[in-house]
Amino acid sequence: MLAALVGFDTVSDKSNLALIDFVAGYLEDHGLVTTRVFDDTGEKAALFAMIGPRQPGGVVLSAHTDVVPVANQEWTSDPFTLRAENGRLYGRGTADMKGFAATVLAHVPKMLAAGLARPIHIALSYDEEVGCFGAPPMIQRMLADDPKPAAVIVGEPTSMKAVTGHKGIVVLKTKIFGHAVHSSQLDRGVSAISVAARLISWLDRQTAENKAKADPDCPFDPPYTTLHCGTIRGGEAHNITAPECEFVTDIRTLPEERGEDWQARYEAFIETEVLPGMKAISPSCRIEITRLANVPGLRQETNGEAEGLVRSLTGDNGLSVVVFATEGGQFQDAGLSTVVCGPGSIDQAHQADEYIEAAELEKCVAFLDRLCRKLSHKPA
Repeated sequence: MLAALVGFDTVSDKSNLALIDFVAGYLEDHGLVTTRVFDDTGEKAALFAMIGPRQPGGVVLSAHTDVVPVANQEWTSDPFTLRAENGRLYGRGTADMKGFAATVLAHVPKMLAAGLARPIHIALSYDEEVGCFGAPPMIQRMLADDPKPAAVIVGEPTSMKAVTGHKGIVVLKTKIFGHAVHSSQLDRGVSAISVAARLISWLDRQTAENKAKADPDCPFDPPYTTLHCGTIRGGEAHNITAPECEFVTDIRTLPEERGEDWQARYEAFIETEVLPGMKAISPSCRIEITRLANVPGLRQETNGEAEGLVRSLTGDNGLSVVVFATEGGQFQDAGLSTVVCGPGSIDQAHQADEYIEAAELEKCVAFLDRLCRKLSHKPA
């Protein structure tokens, strides 16, 4: 199954429909009903299916189907052909996260034979790697069509440890329109690059302030929200005040904070402290903010159903949080108890010669065996 999934080139800028069609056919061959949720282009789709009785209290096993690009990476073999060597399985997506998806799908016959008293929901999304755009419409449709589950397990690579919290992310594109004049007449112009520098300095100050007031007991590393400018471009010539400048900001929020709130603070600074001075020189000056992504963090739950379930299946009682984002916060925002737990290590994700240890997949199989046994007994 893993070889089949890896064989589909589902880099995020491409369609995933061939993979979805394959999975749908496989599930339907096992007598299951599948539902596809397409994006606006019709070129990508999420898929979900339910195994077991139509009643609430089941468990969602969630994975994304898209993978990151392989361009400009030095692979030693075809990234879309699974290669086994020395206990490792190489290929794009093996760790992130087709390994989990393949293990779940291969387990379907066992799930069907388990006599489940509570259902297992399989959920496969798209566009996770570029902003987690595929999960929200899928989640909305699942909750409308199927009985509400009690827990969600997002199978991102955690070495099969229970991850109960992660940071969120909001990505903002800022485009500044200044006023171009010859550089010998600076007071008559507005340099979009100079404005960008001022805004980036504000971002840096926010990070510094967050660091200064960080809770030393916060489990995240770093234990505060960070604001970072990752790309910038602008200007036309050394002797002309830049008419335009554009940069992209990555804000990694603590799970109790919201990306929308940080965007509002940023826009308020622009409106009150930056734009008035620009427009005083040229009324045509403006700043446009575009939100490219907004993924909520995963908040640690008190007596969470998902955490309790996964800990009972893994025996892992340690505190584990991560700083990367997943679709877990989106499931949680929809009212579903959620934990992240899956085979493999994030250290191998997105790398050339990405791999997963075969032993990790074996641990995932044992985990799914225990899950089936647990769900085959009616809850007290």
